[in-house]
Amino acid sequence: MPAAERVLFRSVTMWLLLQSILLLASCLRSAAAFPVGCYPSEEEGLKTFRCSNARLTEVPRDIPNDTNKLYLDSNRIPFLPRDAFRDLPLLLELDLSHNAIASVESGAFRGLAEHLHSLDLSSNRLVSVSKDAFSNLKAKVNLSNNPWLCDCRLQELIRTVDLAAGSSAGIVCDSSAQEEHVGKAFLQVIADTDFCNMYKKTTDIAMLVTMFGWFAMVISYLVYYVRQNQEDARRHLEYLKSLPSKQRRSEESSTISTVV
Repeated sequence: MPAAERVLFRSVTMWLLLQSILLLASCLRSAAAFPVGCYPSEEEGLKTFRCSNARLTEVPRDIPNDTNKLYLDSNRIPFLPRDAFRDLPLLLELDLSHNAIASVESGAFRGLAEHLHSLDLSSNRLVSVSKDAFSNLKAKVNLSNNPWLCDCRLQELIRTVDLAAGSSAGIVCDSSAQEEHVGKAFLQVIADTDFCNMYKKTTDIAMLVTMFGWFAMVISYLVYYVRQNQEDARRHLEYLKSLPSKQRRSEESSTISTVV
């Protein structure tokens, strides 16, 4: 082999080796950035990131921002903070089922309104969540198998979100102001009970009771004030009557002059 060809062959070989090393280093660096148990893949042409059963206690960082499907199910995540998914503008599906989520901050799903079409929050520890946490979200939401408190707040939430098909029967009253509602499906309960109307009536009654209490206090004070003044006036008259006539006239004159 001529010397020029040998040099060219060695150069190409070294270049390929260098590219292989750089590619391997890049893969190792990317793998090291992911939490243990998390890995990227591609399913049905969609970029997927799976962290199922990874013992996570928070939403992981460094999720690829081109992720279309994110699986965080079967972990130990206790709450969702504000802007938890703001760097995932292409996310279509989000699975947060079978965690320990008891709190969802307002704005937790901010940035997902345009593309997200599936959100699974089933089998968590949600008792009460503000409707603002899901504002502008168009996704089908699964809220089943949570220990819900059936009240006006839940009623407003259910009216705000678009429930996933077949999930409504799993939204059951774990607690309620009325004992007969416990154990029943929430949609069945609100067919006969308007929690928000009940809350408004309770609030109105409480306001009336408070106003009546203040009114009674004012009236009581006025009555006490008038009676106290009458008693003082009576005592003063009795005192004047008990004085000798000259002294009484003198004090009466003094009183008149003082008044004048």
